[in-house]
Amino acid sequence: MGFPKGKLAIMGGGSWATAIAKIILTYEDSINWYIRREDRIADFKRLGHNPAYLTSVQFNINQINFYSDIDQVVRDSEVLIFVTPSPYFKTHLKNLTLPLRDRFIVSAVKGIVPDDNLIMSEYFHKFYGVPQENIAVVAGPCHAEEVAMERRSYLTIGCTDIESAAALAKKFTNSYVKTSTSIDVAGIEFSSVLKNVYALAAGVCNGLKYGDNFQAVLISNAIQEMNHFLEVARPWPDRAVNDSVYLGDLLVTAYSKFSRNRVFGTMIGKGYSVTAAQMEMEMIAEGYYGVKCMKEINEHYRVNMPILDAMYNILYEHIQPTMAIKLLTDCFK
Repeated sequence: MGFPKGKLAIMGGGSWATAIAKIILTYEDSINWYIRREDRIADFKRLGHNPAYLTSVQFNINQINFYSDIDQVVRDSEVLIFVTPSPYFKTHLKNLTLPLRDRFIVSAVKGIVPDDNLIMSEYFHKFYGVPQENIAVVAGPCHAEEVAMERRSYLTIGCTDIESAAALAKKFTNSYVKTSTSIDVAGIEFSSVLKNVYALAAGVCNGLKYGDNFQAVLISNAIQEMNHFLEVARPWPDRAVNDSVYLGDLLVTAYSKFSRNRVFGTMIGKGYSVTAAQMEMEMIAEGYYGVKCMKEINEHYRVNMPILDAMYNILYEHIQPTMAIKLLTDCFK
């Protein structure tokens, strides 16, 4: 198939979807944009910006074809860029009746499909019959809020067809976003999930008043833990975890004030219950769901992952954060 030259569609209406639309519309004349709620579309058209996310980003509405019907946007688009929180991913697709195997699929979802415990590329391939070479992934380090402010940012496009990755990378490149390519699709996806888990850990430690010295040791151990898992689960000899798509994305998610996973973890460290923390946050902390999925996935691989285990114990086994993190401090170097 190769990378098609037809219309691109953004599938989702959140902050990252809005940031991606801003990037792509730098050079694209128009895009299709699927937003499930018709009232949000009406407000978007009236205001000239997303009414709920990144409201500072103004759009030329004439460049956007809005859809609330998922079948219609799939029918009218050749490239589908999915940007929905992983916990709600299947809910967004439940009304889809058209096949996806003849579309080029791009996942900007930084999570795992719950229950199925599959990364997005594997999910689209297994359940929708999309060939692996027609599936790409987008990863950071890149916060939507900094894209809105046009701060210098970096992205990586992963696709087993490197020529398609390069063609897609051009769509995601402009004066403030530099985009590179990779064929390590699964490695990028798993690292995108794990960095959220480790950002939760950084937040918990922040809430417990651990200092910068310990945070440095935590993240040093986190990148090693990530690498150990990737080497077992999806080995690839050319992977360098110190590249920005792995280590860089981990660092920004663990340290940035824009990181919802760090914020969520900080609240847990301060004594909030999971329910209370979720109610206070306005956006989804993917890491909460990623912890459970990765814990279940690792039951098959049996990689030693003490940070993942600690987060699972805190969030799902209701172990006190002080106790769980104390055990971590004893095993770190």
